[in-house]
Amino acid sequence: MSERSAAATSRPAFQPGTRNPYLPMPARVIEAITETPTIKTFRVILQDETLMREFSFEPGQVGQLSLFGAGESTFVINSPPTRMDYLQFSVMRAGENTTALHSVRAGDIIGVRGPLGNCFPYEKMKGKDIVFVGGGIGMAPLRTLLLFMLDNRKDYGKISLLYGARSPQDMAFSAELPEWLSRSDLDCVLTIDREAEGWPHKVGLIPNVLLEMNPSPENTVAVTCGPPIMIKFTLQALEKLQFAPEQIVTTLEKRMKCGIGICGRCNIGEKYVCVDGPVFTLAELKDMPNEL
Repeated sequence: MSERSAAATSRPAFQPGTRNPYLPMPARVIEAITETPTIKTFRVILQDETLMREFSFEPGQVGQLSLFGAGESTFVINSPPTRMDYLQFSVMRAGENTTALHSVRAGDIIGVRGPLGNCFPYEKMKGKDIVFVGGGIGMAPLRTLLLFMLDNRKDYGKISLLYGARSPQDMAFSAELPEWLSRSDLDCVLTIDREAEGWPHKVGLIPNVLLEMNPSPENTVAVTCGPPIMIKFTLQALEKLQFAPEQIVTTLEKRMKCGIGICGRCNIGEKYVCVDGPVFTLAELKDMPNEL
């Protein structure tokens, strides 16, 4: 057992008089949006008006969604903290709990625990150009930071977005894409893996399109998220473009269970994804054991 694990098991999980971090907050679903055949987006409001009014988080932090009797899973809060009419989570159907969540409809009650984890280093990114590279459901955490930066546009330099999926039907947040494409303060590029009838945008794998875009690494931060194979080759492409490891930011969601560093399910060496992450620079990942 590591020193951190020993310390975690020897202390109470929460202090008397504070909110129990294990106890989900009941939340009402106000909208359930079908994004793709396997992805649904839920907009929720905490039932306790005071908790909802006082709820605060930073871009990149996550929450645990629970469906009573089914289970609990971790998802990024993909609405930005600049827009607090509701909290938004996008769920890819992959297992028992996510399949159960896909049955949820507007008006249903689910549980929410959060915010959990760290956030994107948005303060350190001020004054820099930003390159977002997202694939499939990986657009969810990027959406949070992208909208936050667009809502604080003067704080950042050029903002570029490369978003790709296997097909047009697999692209999440499709209702928002026309606005992103039309904005003069956002350079948005969309791509799919193979030709599709009526598709007017790029065709090609994300890392290849990124190399075609050829973003300059000078005073730039690249933020990427997507399927593991996409991330692997996107990181290689960014290194070819001479982005230093410290200039590349990504997210992990590895086996997070308790969300507060107690259970030890998400550790990578001495790091805990639920506490030290889910956001890491490539430099930080390179210092971790090869357990991903």
